[in-house]
Amino acid sequence: VQLQASGGGLVQAGGSLRLSCVASGRTFSSYHMGWFRQAPGKEREFVAGLSSSGGTTYYADSVKGRFTISRDNAKNTVYLQMNSLKPEDTAIYYCAADKVPLFPRLTPVLYDYWGQGTLVTVSS
Repeated sequence: VQLQASGGGLVQAGGSLRLSCVASGRTFSSYHMGWFRQAPGKEREFVAGLSSSGGTTYYADSVKGRFTISRDNAKNTVYLQMNSLKPEDTAIYYCAADKVPLFPRLTPVLYDYWGQGTLVTVSS
């Protein structure tokens, strides 16, 4: 599976962005999907996860109520809608796919496939 993330950019605090991640291959619907982020000088951290069916979501406390993860299996795409953005949300955002049928899994090293990352910058 190859993942291609897009949608990052520069936005003012309080604004919104929607990230997209398109997957190649026919098995997208069998993967749990996650969004992670990595700020300068920090470790990569879990942001949001979505089960393969799309029926179950999980969020980091720092984004709960502001971010929404969703997927369209017909389009092999997972989204991350980010609202009420804060300067501390500034990071490179990565999408990832997990083959193992356990959900949620929050540790980056457990994910099998990664997108290239898209930069989100939130100005104050």
